[in-house]
Order: sequence, then structure tokens, then C-alpha cells
Amino acid sequence: MIKRNILKSLQNHLDNPEMTILTGPRQVGKTYLMRLMMEDLVKSGQKTLFLNLDNDDDLIFFESQSRLVDYLKLQFGDSKGHVFIDEIQKKENAGVFLKGIYDQNLPYKFILSSSGSLDLKAKIKESMAGRKRVFEIDPISFDEFVNYKTDYKFEGKLHDFFKIEKNKSFSLLNEYLNFGGYPKVILAPTLNEKKAEISEIYKSYVEKDVTNLLKVEKPNSFSNLLKLLSSQIGGLVNVSELSATIGISSKTVENYLWYLEETYIIKKVTPYYKNIRSEITKSPIYYFVDLGLRNYLIGLFGLTVLPSELTGHLFENFVFKGIKNLNIGDIHFWRTRDNAEVDFVIEKGLDLIPVEVKYKDLKLSKTTRSFKSFLTRYVPKESYIIHLGEDLDSKFKSSRVNFINYSRVNKIK
Repeated sequence: MIKRNILKSLQNHLDNPEMTILTGPRQVGKTYLMRLMMEDLVKSGQKTLFLNLDNDDDLIFFESQSRLVDYLKLQFGDSKGHVFIDEIQKKENAGVFLKGIYDQNLPYKFILSSSGSLDLKAKIKESMAGRKRVFEIDPISFDEFVNYKTDYKFEGKLHDFFKIEKNKSFSLLNEYLNFGGYPKVILAPTLNEKKAEISEIYKSYVEKDVTNLLKVEKPNSFSNLLKLLSSQIGGLVNVSELSATIGISSKTVENYLWYLEETYIIKKVTPYYKNIRSEITKSPIYYFVDLGLRNYLIGLFGLTVLPSELTGHLFENFVFKGIKNLNIGDIHFWRTRDNAEVDFVIEKGLDLIPVEVKYKDLKLSKTTRSFKSFLTRYVPKESYIIHLGEDLDSKFKSSRVNFINYSRVNKIK
């Protein structure tokens, strides 16, 4: 199976009395991670219990707090136990329910999973302050993907692998850009099976989240919006234009965009500006949480060779995902009215870190006019250009310009 980097953090949190909550898109392996945690606890001689709210036999224990507590006491007595609850979003008023359980100071540690339920997120935030830690589980990262595809031979030394096995690395990059990071898609052995898996993931999302959970009245319009977004990653999104194209109100478009973010399908990036008169509009850009799903929506999933102009946008989305996983600051983009632009600007406290993305093997450490414009205006200490080639160093005025290979996005600091 595919090793997940987040597993260690989850296991470390088992000693914390707070409830551990795993959330994220459907089908990214939340249940799998819980099972791994549970197996490890069992091996060390600890008591565990697994409940799934998709199972009617388990659901009956959630009719009231007292009924669940009585069942847990039957299983564990007064001794310590670890309670794993899958699909907790199925429980009505989950936040209040969990708060009541937690506040009884029971000797049980709770580990919960939920898909992107808006209702649950709102109620947990309101009711569970100081009582939980939320871990957002993403699709498989590129490093996790490469480790799996190379049978973990280079685990802990991927930098050396990328540096020496350039052709193999580039082939894996393009495979990842094409198929994305859903575990079932990666594990499917044939192209037809990969297509079937990504189709089922999207169908499940539309049926369970869009139609049943969100009660979207026009699922076709919702799907059309998603397809439009998939065709313009990296481009400014104008709500009025989307509204006119799809034939729904601007307010509905705004609601749907919010739904898509809250259910872990897209991520919004807002512009960075200090001077609104010279720096462009407040229109955002959207990137996809999973590249494979994006390609499926636009009809590119599984193509042997992706069009070069589209691969550049995918590569930009790929770098965005890498920066986001760093969790070092807010991510913006920068555009001016005189057409200068920078793909990403990381706002790290008082420091700004501009990042430009080039789907090219750059041989010389030359910067673009747009990039120099940003460096001149904001004078950041460090700046980065992510490309396909070797690491290079340069300097512009007092700013250091780091040209780094796509495999080293985690070196941004």
C-alpha cells in the first residue's frame, strides 16, 4: 500500500486527550489511515473499537449520548480505550453530540473521520473549541507517489533520485500530472481501471455531497461550473461571466464556488496588492485539490501526451499544491494593470516570497520583466523560480533568486 507522511503526526496525537478528527475529500484514504492506527494500537496490546456510521448496526449506538457511553463501558469497562468512528458527519448535530461525550471526561480517546460536510465543519467549530484537533487529509502527494512507484528504494533520499534519474523522474511527474493523487486511481493497474475509479469518485461526490448533502437544486449547473473551472486553472475567475455562461445567478455561482471549496475540490487564491490603483482587480484564481479529477472533468484524463499549453497550467497547479503543503504562510498571486504578474506570493508574517513557475528546463538564471518588477517594488529577501532543470542561483539588486527543480518545492522558506 501507499505510505502516508501524515500517519506519524496522527499517531503522535493519540496521546493527546483532544479528539482527533480526520477530514478531507472522499476517497483519499481517511478510513485506511484509521485502520493503520488501530492495527498499531492492537499490536501494542491496547484496546480499540471501530464504529462506522454507514453501518446500521453501529448507527443505533448513536441514538443518544448515554447509549453510546453505555456501549463503550460494555466494551472497555473503566479502562483506557481508543474509539474510532468513521463517517461521523452522518450523525445529526454531531458537534453538540461530541461535546457532550468529551465533557464527561471518559477514559477513552476518540479518533473520528468525516468527508467534507459543511454542516459538521460549522457545528464542530462552534461546539468543540479546545476539544479537538483537525487533520486535513489530502490526496497522495508527489513525494508519496514517487516513493510508492519506486518501491521505497529511495525513501529519505528522493533528492538524490531526482538528481540522478532525471528521465525517470520526469516520466513520474507527467504521470502524476495526468492521473493525480487519489489512492484508488494510483493503485489501479490499467488505464481503463483508472478511468473507472476516477469516474466513480466523481459520481460519488455528485451523489453524496452535491445532491444529498448540499441539496443542490441544479446539479447539472453545478457540474457545468466545475467543468468551466477545470478549463481555466490559473486564470482570473469572473463570477458575472460564469453566471452568463452557465445561465444561473451570480449569487448561485458564488454559493457553488464556496461549496466546492468546503468539499475539498478546489482552492481559492486571492490577489496580493498594496496599491489597488496600480495592482489589478480582486478577482481570484482557483486551483484543483486533485489534478486527476481536474483532467477527468475536461476530458484529458489518461491521454498519452497532454497538450503542452495545458501541461503548463497543470504544472502551475502542481506547484501550488506543493506550496500549500508547506503551511508557511498565506498564498496569493500578483498582477498589475500594466500586465506584470507573478504566479504566487507567499505572505509569511512580514516577509513576502514570490514564486514563479516555468514548465521549462532553464539553463540560465535569467528573470522575467514581471518578476523583476515585483522584486523592485517589494524587495523580498528570497525569491524562487520553479522549473524542470537544475538548481541555479542569481541575484537581482538585494533579492536572492533561487532557481530550483520542481522536486524541491519543499525547500522554499
